[in-house]
Amino acid sequence: MQHQEAVSGLAQVRQELVQAAREAEREPASVTLVAVSKTFGADAIEPIIAAGQRVFGENRVQEAKGKWPALRARYPDLELHLIGPLQSNKAREAVALFEAIHTVDRPSLCEALAKEIQRVGRSPALFVEVNTGAEPQKAGVLPEHTDEFVRACRETYGLDIQGLMGIPPFEDPPAPHFALLHKIARRNGLQQLSMGMSADFATAIQFGATHVRVGSAIFGSRPALVNEQ
Repeated sequence: MQHQEAVSGLAQVRQELVQAAREAEREPASVTLVAVSKTFGADAIEPIIAAGQRVFGENRVQEAKGKWPALRARYPDLELHLIGPLQSNKAREAVALFEAIHTVDRPSLCEALAKEIQRVGRSPALFVEVNTGAEPQKAGVLPEHTDEFVRACRETYGLDIQGLMGIPPFEDPPAPHFALLHKIARRNGLQQLSMGMSADFATAIQFGATHVRVGSAIFGSRPALVNEQ
């Protein structure tokens, strides 16, 4: 029954995405739905793949390494995005495994990614994570430092940054944060915006989101993980 509910959830999210895009006078195809499959096993993910979803988001390199190679052997057209924090010492595995990394946020990570991308000649799409609410417990570059950081990514490390990612503070209305992210992206010539989750992705689409990261609205509540951070 759970799997049927997930497929229904996916259909509902797709419908809401199309509606939000049309209301924003955008092509629905300009918004990529990233189904956030963190903490869910292959048995929960396969029905979503069977329903046509091809882009998935994971929070941890180790978890993704454990479950995706077998799935990708069966479904070679899958696209995997890292949406959680990345340790510099996991850059090699991340570059090998993911088509996109949404959480570039510090010089040491830039250095590790640049080294690995040059070594293997494979470059995932890279997004700079911006901490729009300046929350001390959250990763991400502060808004006032983002222009400088994007420039360093490009000029110092030779990284092809394609967009920005942000997660508004839980207690804040999301729209001002999405508007700020959009403004920073535009002045840096960045076309991609990874913003919006289950509760607010329709609003994010109004502000130009090109990637929305939706988990619970598709898969339901997450199983508890030991040592989950």
